[in-house]
Amino acid sequence: MKKLLSLILFVPFFNFSQVLSPQASPASTVIQTIGLTDVKIEYSRPAMRGRVIMGDLVPYGELWRTGANANTKISFSDPVTISGVTIPKGEYALYTRPGKEMWEVFFYKKSDNWALPKVWDANQVAVVSESKVNETGYQVESFTIQIENISNDSAELSISWENTKVSTLINVPTHEKTMASIKKSLSQDPSPSDYYSSAVYYLNSGQDLKQAKLWMETAVKQGNDKYYHLRQYSLILAGLGDNSAAVEVAKKSYQLAEAAGNKDYLKMNKESIDEWSK
Repeated sequence: MKKLLSLILFVPFFNFSQVLSPQASPASTVIQTIGLTDVKIEYSRPAMRGRVIMGDLVPYGELWRTGANANTKISFSDPVTISGVTIPKGEYALYTRPGKEMWEVFFYKKSDNWALPKVWDANQVAVVSESKVNETGYQVESFTIQIENISNDSAELSISWENTKVSTLINVPTHEKTMASIKKSLSQDPSPSDYYSSAVYYLNSGQDLKQAKLWMETAVKQGNDKYYHLRQYSLILAGLGDNSAAVEVAKKSYQLAEAAGNKDYLKMNKESIDEWSK
């Protein structure tokens, strides 16, 4: 027994450690909201490191994993429209076929491959976009995917490396979701903020300004009468061609903004009053 204990006490403990070192192509995640739709991109970022990229490291006319390591993934929280085709919400692998003047950008339904699929299945292609090649005018050292030129209804998926950049337009269902939200909210004991938000959306998206005016009047009467609320009210009135009423509301907004010390709203209101008073 003593010999057994001695053996146990003197058994060496080996530390199986793993060396930590930076990845040649570090992982990156892009998270962006477009309107009301969330977009997430997961990819790896190889660097040029003195190499020729387009037409050499990345051959023209061949399918590319679009990055390094595991295949690049992109996910959408809503159905989106690309090149006139609406695809369901969910996760897709992002593959490309680079060319000198145009790239094909593939949104592939099966997203759990490592790099390219062993067998390419055309039935797994949800949509393919043809994207024109543009020169950046500067060198992009690390492979980069971004969401750019964001509006309420769309944005561009941009892929850049070396001195090449391609962009794919993504349209999102912001209008449909917002209209459904307005309809639901205003039918269920709406708050002043519900009326205000609905009116402002109608103003900014070119909808029925007469309806926007009615909602804004309700919101103001029920307590949404701060200088920033009245600013939007004045813009609706001006949009309806009632400049006289717009000026009066803008003057009230100006006075409240002056009391609050908000110089931005003072400037905006003054410029509008001068314009609408002509």
